[in-house]
Amino acid sequence: MTALILHGGAGARRGVDYDAEIAHMRQVVEAMKTRLDAGASALDTAVEAVVLLEDSGLYVAGRGASPNLAGAYELDASLMDGSTRKAGSVAALQGFRNPVLAARAVMEKTPHVMLAGEGAALFAHDQGLEAIGDEAAWFTHAGQGDDNHPPGTLGHGTVGCCVLDAAGRLAAATSTAGVFGKMPGRVGDTPLIASGTWADDRVAASGTGQGEYFIRVAATAQTAWRVAAGQSVAEAARAVIDQIGQMGGDGGLIALDRDGNIADPFNSQGMKRAWLTPDGEIMVDVFGPGAA
Repeated sequence: MTALILHGGAGARRGVDYDAEIAHMRQVVEAMKTRLDAGASALDTAVEAVVLLEDSGLYVAGRGASPNLAGAYELDASLMDGSTRKAGSVAALQGFRNPVLAARAVMEKTPHVMLAGEGAALFAHDQGLEAIGDEAAWFTHAGQGDDNHPPGTLGHGTVGCCVLDAAGRLAAATSTAGVFGKMPGRVGDTPLIASGTWADDRVAASGTGQGEYFIRVAATAQTAWRVAAGQSVAEAARAVIDQIGQMGGDGGLIALDRDGNIADPFNSQGMKRAWLTPDGEIMVDVFGPGAA
């Protein structure tokens, strides 16, 4: 049995055309289904899906990143392998094409979990990861139509993927440019294991939204802990998003348990997402109710 869910951000708003994102998310899930059917691991699949989302330029991550207030592109990413609890992340990374690959290198090539800023960039260079040459030509500034928050508030966009592979392993990966118009050096939930990304032997989860709130409730780990305490993944994920909403936060999360059950609650107008069910069905949605 395999299953997968990915998201392209919870900042979607009605009246914006998401046909390109819908088509692309379906293509990504179809490609990852082929990989899973061929025996790919949950971790490899989650990373490959996020690379495709980063490279598309359609979401506020990777090529679609938005700059901070100083005009710099500081990108964040993280991943976690549920079977080993190994994790890696980068924060405020500048100058490299795929932050999620840098996060994986941190996990696999260092004794650390997170590298940030200049240190993360030096490490990515040492690992031979692909650098961005002409930033003006590379970045597409995706997702500006999603920003339904007034100036000075936390408009947002992120991508992520949660995977269950045929061996029963879970993994999650998340990537973002952070909130629109962020202060230089701002770090949100995406690179923080337990807040933006989580995977263990029961649940994988990835968040998207106003990261400050996700940090304050340890959103993705809390989802898993609630499942461990007896809630369904749907109940757990919804409770976390409700908690964020009660605090004044906006966003959503995707989660997947070891039985292939999927949850995708959000409290924003919409959340771009697509999923593969254990029976092989592929679904894509933006504004409809969550799969749970």
